[in-house]
Amino acid sequence: MDWMNLIISLISGIAGGNAVGAAAPDKSLGGIGNSVTGLLGGGAGGYLLQALGLFAQAAASHGAAGNGLDIGSLLGNIAGSGVGGALLTYIVGLIKNASGK
Repeated sequence: MDWMNLIISLISGIAGGNAVGAAAPDKSLGGIGNSVTGLLGGGAGGYLLQALGLFAQAAASHGAAGNGLDIGSLLGNIAGSGVGGALLTYIVGLIKNASGK
């Protein structure tokens, strides 16, 4: 995973984690908690999707333009990492709520 994909994965994961915190306040871990779990989930989600080959590494798909940005892999990275961050935040929120009862 190159640096550009990693940064996109981490930012998308943070956005996904905070989206879950806003959409499901009972599963929210607070601003920092949502961001941290989203960051971890986004990084893991992006890495797993790339390892499984579900989107090509942008640096490897230079294409005719030679700029190294493939819109398909970029959108796949954003979506996959956002979902990874959202899922991890939701799961940790469920665990926190179950252990608090």
